Amino acid sequence: MEDKIKFEMEFPIHASPQLLFQYISTPSGLSEWFADNVNSRGELFTFIWDGSEEQARLLSKKSGERIKFRWLSDEEDEASYYFEIRIQVDEITKDVSLIVTDFIDEDEIEEAKMLWDNQISGLKQVLGSA
Repeated sequence: MEDKIKFEMEFPIHASPQLLFQYISTPSGLSEWFADNVNSRGELFTFIWDGSEEQARLLSKKSGERIKFRWLSDEEDEASYYFEIRIQVDEITKDVSLIVTDFIDEDEIEEAKMLWDNQISGLKQVLGSA
């Protein structure tokens, strides 16, 4: 299995960190922009897109700050990959950004970046900050 590459993207967002956290950490918030539907049982989240399902385990969550998941398919491969969505607030300007950290195969990086761009655009529309 070839190693995946870690990448980070930053997205400025005009929304309060508290509101943003609801959209990145709850099944109802995530199903507004990240997937067609999201269900959770404890730390196991099921993401549904166009009838297909992917499951991820909640690795960590810090209220108002970040959420980190690992896809079960990566867990089965005993890989240490994850994806994290972190809220960053500039101390001086108070500008809010989302920092997305993900791992992807090298030949799929551009595709992954476009996917995250689209996902975050959807979030901005839901928040009314597009």
